[in-house]
Amino acid sequence: MTLKTFKDLNLVEPILKALVTKGYTNPTPIQEKSIPILLNGTDLLGCAQTGTGKTAAFAIPIIQQLYLDEHRNKTHRKIKALIVTPTRELAIQIADNFTEYGENADIRNTVIFGGVKQGAQTNALRRGVDVLVATPGRLLDLMGQGFIKLNDIEYFVLDEADQMLDLGFIHDIKKLLTKLPAKRQSLFFSATMPKSIVELSEKILGKYERVTISPDKPTAEKVEQALYFVSKEDKPKLLVDILRSEDAASTLVFARTKHGADKVVRLLSKAKITAQAIHGNKSQNARQNALSNFKDGKTKVLIATDIAARGIDVSQLELVVNYDLPNISETYVHRIGRTGRAKASGKAISFCDLEERPYLKGIEKLIKQQVPVIKDHPYVDTRKDSEIVGLKKPSQGNRNNKPKSNKKPGQSGNKNVWNRRKPRN
Repeated sequence: MTLKTFKDLNLVEPILKALVTKGYTNPTPIQEKSIPILLNGTDLLGCAQTGTGKTAAFAIPIIQQLYLDEHRNKTHRKIKALIVTPTRELAIQIADNFTEYGENADIRNTVIFGGVKQGAQTNALRRGVDVLVATPGRLLDLMGQGFIKLNDIEYFVLDEADQMLDLGFIHDIKKLLTKLPAKRQSLFFSATMPKSIVELSEKILGKYERVTISPDKPTAEKVEQALYFVSKEDKPKLLVDILRSEDAASTLVFARTKHGADKVVRLLSKAKITAQAIHGNKSQNARQNALSNFKDGKTKVLIATDIAARGIDVSQLELVVNYDLPNISETYVHRIGRTGRAKASGKAISFCDLEERPYLKGIEKLIKQQVPVIKDHPYVDTRKDSEIVGLKKPSQGNRNNKPKSNKKPGQSGNKNVWNRRKPRN
């Protein structure tokens, strides 16, 4: 069967020209299925993991519809499209994509997020934009100050919805929905589709179509995986050995916590390996500096937490290392997918200490395969699973498996799911 090209999707010439500049010819599955639906004006519920090209799947049709809108005022531009996403890195990445795809279509966009002074952002808003990409906190803040009005929104995108709920943004999203025009096209993207996501989508979408690109198995199949059983104490030495032997041009190392990420950077520094960390406690400038250095190849090793990594889009990422195994099974798939972007292959190495073995069992159950074990290395941990004491079972893909509440019988504990402290965005 002949692969579809972007020309086959009836895209206008300015967009096709921009895609050629980017080197894109064939749409990914999420793009091929979503773009015709969205060009037809229908709402969409999309389920696709990171790295499948979903930003282009919603950006391209929005740009085309704005370009073809004969009534769009180019002198006094009003916000016609709003994209809401959980992290600043992801917001910046999406805004960059809109700039690239719309460079020949006279579409103006800007991005707003917290953690920085608002002056540059409000100045861009005063000049007028067609497309606004935003994180929830700063968006509501600038709306409250009168800098942003959503009366003219025609296209609304909620991206990475599962992370929105996991970070406790549900109240912000509900506030936002009350400010949007009832007549609009809504797009809802999530890497996972638990019950909470489906319920939220029903509040956002009208009559919609659903597109699902299998979020688990394809990535696990095309990424070369390896597992090292190693004690927590020996992880630093093993990481140093692997980084030196692999000598990859770009390596993304996942740590479970912000403190853990910084600790790995210090350990590597002692071994004369330059690395930078990216996580929520870093300033916006520090995060952008680390990300830019990694993308430009100035820094070969980046240490990241899962939340911060949602905005990392590095083409030809050679190696992912799970320094800490995730305690949510599905997160493993998202992590290793960083080195299996779209149709590319990649390599992922995971460390597993004794306390993480229950997490490994959950991961292997989810991906329906065993991760190949490397037995020939100097730091093999030979302890048995029976030596594990008092560990909780891992969560397999359900982000709503929260610890039980300490509330007394008869008291509702549901509010605790949404009332956690939100990170700066």
